Amino acid sequence: MSKKKKSDRNIRGKVLNIFKENPGKLFNYKQIASKLKIKDTQKRNSVIKAMGELNAFKIIDQKSPGKYVFILDNKDFVEGIIEMTMSGNAYLHVFEKEEDIFIARRNTNRSLDGDRVLVYQIKKRNNGKKEGEVVEVLERTTQDYVGILEKKKDFGFVNMRGTRMPTDFFIEKEEIKDFDDGDKVVVRFKDWPKRASSPFGKIIKSLGKPGELNTEMHAIMFEYGFPNAFPPEVEDFAQQLNLEIEPEEISKRKDFRNKTTFTIDPVTAKDFDDALSFTPLNNGRTEIGIHIADVSHYVKPESILDLEAYNRATSVYLVDRVVPMLPEILSNRACSLRPQEEKYTFSAVFTVNERMEIEKEWFGKTVILSDHRFSYEEVQCILDSGGKTVTADVSLTQKEYSVSNEILAALQKLDHFAKILRKKRMSNGALSFDRVEVKFNLDHENNPESIFFKSSKDAHKLVEEYMLLANKRVAEFIGKYKPKKTFVYRVHDLPDQDKLMNLKTIANKLGYNFNLESKQINTSLNNLLKDTHGKREQELIDTLAIRCMSKAEYTVDNIGHYGLALDYYTHFTSPIRRYPDILVHRLLEFYLLGDQGINTLSLKESCIHASNKEQLATKAERDSIKYMQVKFMLEKINQVFEGVISGVTDRGIYVEIIENKCEGLVKMSELQGDYFIYNEKTHSLVGERTNKIYQLGDPVNVVVKKADLVKRQLDFILGE
Repeated sequence: MSKKKKSDRNIRGKVLNIFKENPGKLFNYKQIASKLKIKDTQKRNSVIKAMGELNAFKIIDQKSPGKYVFILDNKDFVEGIIEMTMSGNAYLHVFEKEEDIFIARRNTNRSLDGDRVLVYQIKKRNNGKKEGEVVEVLERTTQDYVGILEKKKDFGFVNMRGTRMPTDFFIEKEEIKDFDDGDKVVVRFKDWPKRASSPFGKIIKSLGKPGELNTEMHAIMFEYGFPNAFPPEVEDFAQQLNLEIEPEEISKRKDFRNKTTFTIDPVTAKDFDDALSFTPLNNGRTEIGIHIADVSHYVKPESILDLEAYNRATSVYLVDRVVPMLPEILSNRACSLRPQEEKYTFSAVFTVNERMEIEKEWFGKTVILSDHRFSYEEVQCILDSGGKTVTADVSLTQKEYSVSNEILAALQKLDHFAKILRKKRMSNGALSFDRVEVKFNLDHENNPESIFFKSSKDAHKLVEEYMLLANKRVAEFIGKYKPKKTFVYRVHDLPDQDKLMNLKTIANKLGYNFNLESKQINTSLNNLLKDTHGKREQELIDTLAIRCMSKAEYTVDNIGHYGLALDYYTHFTSPIRRYPDILVHRLLEFYLLGDQGINTLSLKESCIHASNKEQLATKAERDSIKYMQVKFMLEKINQVFEGVISGVTDRGIYVEIIENKCEGLVKMSELQGDYFIYNEKTHSLVGERTNKIYQLGDPVNVVVKKADLVKRQLDFILGE
C-alpha cells in the first residue's frame, strides 16, 4: 500500500473515532484537525476529504454548513467480520448477534474475506434476512490467499476462481520473475486502489503444480491459515525440554503405575491423549481412572511453545497427514501415552458401584504406565468374541495374540458401565446423530484406492462415554464451586426455531410425528431420526436436523450443552490436539492449589480464537476429503451411479453417490425438459410447466461428467 493511501485511511479512522467518542457534538474540519494536532495544509485537506467520505457513507451528518455530527446511534451501521462465499456474495458476522447480515457482491466495496468492516444495513431481503453494504474496511485481515499464477508479458494475475476471494490479484512485473506460469502460489494482499478493478498482491511462495496431491494439501493448509511446519526456534525449544520422568516429580503425583491401564485409539494413531485404568475394589465397587496426557507440564504459559500452540489452537487431520498443534517430540513421544513407558498425566478418578453411580471422585496429577495399546478394532473383536485370543488389525496387519484375564475383565466391565452411561444420557435428552465417516484406503503414494465408511461401534462408544464423563465432571467440579470461578466451557446453544419449524412441516408432510410442543424436543427429535433410519427420507431428515443445530463453541460464559443435554461441559481429554484442553488443565490445577486471579479477558479472547480455529480446521478436513473423493472419481467419468439429492440451491441440485458418498453438482442448465424454480422452504426445485420436483432426499441416477481436482469439484448430469 502506498504511503499516501495508508495516511488517508489512518486519518479517516482517527476522524471517525473522534465523532464516535463525542456522539451528539458538532465538529468542523478545523476542530477535528485541532484535536488531531494537525497544522499543515496537506493533512488538513486529508481531514476535509475524510469528513466528506464519512458524510457520503451517512456515518456523519451535515447539520449546518461545514459542521457535522455522528449519526451511528440509529443502529443502521454495524461492525463485524466479513466472510466471502465462492459466488462473491458475503455475510457479516457480528459478535454477540445471532443473525448474519447478507452482503451482495456489488456491495462488498473492495473488502476481503476475514476483514473487519463497517456495514450499513440497507433492508430486509425477500426471505426476511438482513442485507447490508460495506462502507469502510476498518482492518485488513493478515491471511494469505492461494491461486494460480497467470503470467503476461509485463505483469501477472493470480487467478482466484473457485475460492472465497471475489477477484484476482494483480501482480507487478518484478514480482513474477521467480515463479512459473501455471504454478499454484501463495499471495499476500498489498493494496487495492480505488482506480483498480483488482487488488495488488505479492507472491510469497510457490506450492507446485495444480492438481498434484502435495500441492493441493499444502494449498488447503494455507487457505485456512495452518502452517505446514514449525518455525525452527519452536522445534529447537521443544528439543531442549527435559523429557525425563524424574523421581522428584513422581513424588508430587498419585502413582497409578501398578494399576491395569491401557489406551484405545485408531489403528493409525501416534498421539495417545488418554488411557483408562481399572481396579476392582471391595463390596462390588470399582475404581475407574481416566488419565489424560499432562501437556501443561511441558507447555508453560507464555513460552514460545505455548504461543505457537495458541496460534494453531488445534491439530488438523487431513486425509493423508496430520498437521499437529505440538511438535512431534511432544505429540508423538513425550506426551503420547505409549505402552510400557512411564508418563505424566492429569487424571479424573471415580469410585463407582454396580449401577455405575459415582460415590467418590478425585482430580489431580498422576503418573501411569500403560500395559497395552489397543486399536478400536481389537477391542471390538474382544467384546464380540468374549475370548482372550484375538485376531485383529494391528498397525494395518493381521495379528493373533492373547490378552490377560485382568484386561479382558476390565474391558468387559468398562463396556457394561459405558452402556449404562449412554442409556442415562439418552434418557436425559442427549441427541444421537449416527453419521458415518468417509475413510480412504491409500496406496504407497497416498492415492485413494477405495472408499469405506466408519461407523461408531461399542469400542468407540466405550471410549466416548468415559471421555464425556471426565469432561462433564471436571466442568461440574469447577462450575458448581462457591464462590464462582472463571473457567473454559464447551457450550452448545439452543437450535434455530425457524429451522425446527421447517423440519416439523416437512416431517409431518412425510407422515412422521415431530412435536415442538413437547418439553423434550430432543426426545422427539431422536425418535424422528430413529424412525427415518434406513428409509428413503433419512438423508433429508438427517440434513435438516443438523442444519437446525447451533455450532458448539468455547466460552467462559456457561449456557450448558444442548446436544449433550448437560448443564456443565468442558474439554479436558485431548490436550495434545486442542489448546482449550491445555487451558482447562491449567485452570483445574490452579484451583486445586487454591489460587485465584485469573485473567478473564485473556481467557475470553482465547475461547473466541480457539472456536474460530476449530471451524477452520473442520473446513480444511472437509476440503481434503473432497479432494480425495474427486481424485478417486477421476477414472469414473461417464459411469452411472445411484445417488440421493443431498442439497438444493438456485444453482442446481447436489447429489451424493450412495456407494461412496462422493458429492457432485447437477447444474440448473443441465436439468432438461422444463424451467425449474428454487423453493427455499421446501428445499426443492419445481418445474414451472410440468411441476416436476427435485427435492432434498430424493433418489436419482447420475452420470459423472467432470472431476476437477483444482476446484475440488464433481459435475454430474442426470442419468436414466
